[in-house]
Amino acid sequence: MTPALLWWTVPATFWEKRCTVRRKSIYSGIIPVVAQQLHRENIEQVVKEALSVSGVSVRELAAIATTVKPGLALSLEVGLQYSLNLVSRYQKPFIPIHHMEAHALTVRLTHHVEFPFLVLLLSGGHCILAVAQGVSDFLLLGQSIDIAPGDMLDKVARRLSLRKHPECHSMAGGKAIEHLAQTGNRQQHTFRLPMQQYRNCDFSFSGLQNLVNKAIIQKEKEEGIQEGEILSCVKDIAAAVQHAVAVHIIQRTYRAMLFCTKNKILSSKNATLVVSGGVASNQYIRKGLQTLADANDFAFLCPPPRLCTDNGVMIAWNGIERLRAGLGVLHSTDGIRYEPKAPLGIDISKQVEEDSIKVPKLKKKIRWLAS
Repeated sequence: MTPALLWWTVPATFWEKRCTVRRKSIYSGIIPVVAQQLHRENIEQVVKEALSVSGVSVRELAAIATTVKPGLALSLEVGLQYSLNLVSRYQKPFIPIHHMEAHALTVRLTHHVEFPFLVLLLSGGHCILAVAQGVSDFLLLGQSIDIAPGDMLDKVARRLSLRKHPECHSMAGGKAIEHLAQTGNRQQHTFRLPMQQYRNCDFSFSGLQNLVNKAIIQKEKEEGIQEGEILSCVKDIAAAVQHAVAVHIIQRTYRAMLFCTKNKILSSKNATLVVSGGVASNQYIRKGLQTLADANDFAFLCPPPRLCTDNGVMIAWNGIERLRAGLGVLHSTDGIRYEPKAPLGIDISKQVEEDSIKVPKLKKKIRWLAS
């Protein structure tokens, strides 16, 4: 018996439409009303295709799992309503899913990972450090206080007009930054790292974005070009931005490691760092985190790239985990609502800040940073 059905596994035609919308919006991200309309237009076909490929009928399903929080309200509404109609029609148990919990536990589908483990979620909408203690048991160590790294990289790409760059015209913003950074010299530009005075595990990217924008404006003046034209040093800026984002993420993650081992939340002998989310597919950031994990005797795991970005498989898997554990399996859907904003687990970020752990200089620990 197939244990979960998910409405959010979309066919290629849907993604082609979505990518067209993203290109037209020039790295500005998803347009909520357009996303809602595309969900409505495709959801019926999505379910039919998923059932056809799996070779089962709705009647054979053990339960129906659906994202209810957090996310775009208009899209959550379409998926939840469709799922509740199926639940009512076929009298199936319903499993509401927290989107970020699903990201955090995806690795357990592809790797054997025991609880607890440290998890870093990096995406266009989130930047979160947490400890996964169980299927529905999380400790929140820190999160972005403003924008997420993926959002920041997209905005920098837009400001650099990378859609006009011959190597990047068909790439998403963050991917374009990563591509150009490979042949750039990050040492040509230095950006002050965020939140150095705060000994916590929170993140901030809006201030860094402002510094980058100021540097771009200055370079445009020096080169005598207008906004919208490509700077000659664009690859160097891309490399410097990517490096600053990576080091900021690494520093906060390092503190999380130290906090967890100091407070015996994680064992110092067999601890694991899991990194997931769309930005986790950035190979430069991933390499830095891998090196950090190695230097601190943490195992380092990432789901495959196709499962790092938002996908239906991770929601179905979270449904399976909950079904097996008997957690959050509902036989009545009265009062079920979608929640555009929802915290992850129990917030212990104040305790992290109170511990005021000083992170050792990274260059001594991680040669990657000095290379």
